[in-house]
Amino acid sequence: MTNAAIIILAGTESHSDLGRLVNGLEAAREFAENPDDDLELIFDGAGTQWIPELEDEAHDYHDLYQSVSEEAAACDYCAGAFGVDDAVDDAGVVTIDDNNGHPSIRSLIGDDYEIITF
Repeated sequence: MTNAAIIILAGTESHSDLGRLVNGLEAAREFAENPDDDLELIFDGAGTQWIPELEDEAHDYHDLYQSVSEEAAACDYCAGAFGVDDAVDDAGVVTIDDNNGHPSIRSLIGDDYEIITF
């Protein structure tokens, strides 16, 4: 059994950011498809901006996102800071605020998660 925390930090501004997002979602799908693995998929920082974009059915990677969206969570503070808090709520994505409004990386490490950032 593997515990993996995939954290999407890439914003939406460049082609390389899109590449990082897709690589993160592909990695998340690989873990999600293995019933022995435990996955946390966290959109943090500028990465929170992807949620409303990926919720759009016309987005090229909507289906990939949908394959792991049940595992998705977002940084509460960052969703507000990047102006997507309403869209995150509308999408039904859980927000995490256990470390002064942010996800606790320390807690994930304490729970034996491997931290993978994209």
